[in-house]
Amino acid sequence: MPPVFDERFEHDFETLLHWRRDVRRFRTEPLADGLLDRLLDLADLAPSVGNSQPWRVVLVEDAGRRARILAGFEAENRVALDAYEPDKAALYARLKLAGLREAPVHLAVFCDCVTEQGHGLGRRTMPETLQYSVVGMIQTLWLAARMHGVGVGWVSIVDPSAVHDTLDVPADWQLVAYLCVGYPQEEHIDPELEREGWQGRTPLSTRIFRR
Repeated sequence: MPPVFDERFEHDFETLLHWRRDVRRFRTEPLADGLLDRLLDLADLAPSVGNSQPWRVVLVEDAGRRARILAGFEAENRVALDAYEPDKAALYARLKLAGLREAPVHLAVFCDCVTEQGHGLGRRTMPETLQYSVVGMIQTLWLAARMHGVGVGWVSIVDPSAVHDTLDVPADWQLVAYLCVGYPQEEHIDPELEREGWQGRTPLSTRIFRR
């Protein structure tokens, strides 16, 4: 018999979605024993095109590699700052955009663009569905982490080729996300960028089109 998702579950699921936030402020304490493995096992339940499971997860533990990732982020962040007009640049400079120094867990999530798993099913006309599948896995990880009181932050201000070289991964792996994972310093239901005045959310009605 299939499970019955009652009103309580519906309420709790909506609460989970509201509280899934991009975290940049982490406590440095390690995750509980076995918790990361549990979160990754749950993330691996995500759907993928042709059942290809193209995600490849690199746990970045080496201090030297982490330092190179951090240095790369700081360099790219300076470039991004310089691209804004003065008023916006002043606000940008106040934002905390990564938890690379504090987060106990760094995960680099790649897409194996030549995986034979799935035998190419569903990818002939849209090969990018491999990368989309990896994004679905990341969202599943994010929700699973939130359920266990763990925060996830997606660090996009990095040069993918530099990350690729730093981590010495196969040439056919494409970086999709560099993630910081750990227990949050603080809890907020509203996005940090909204609190800081960078950008609020817009109503869904403005993004639905009929043809």
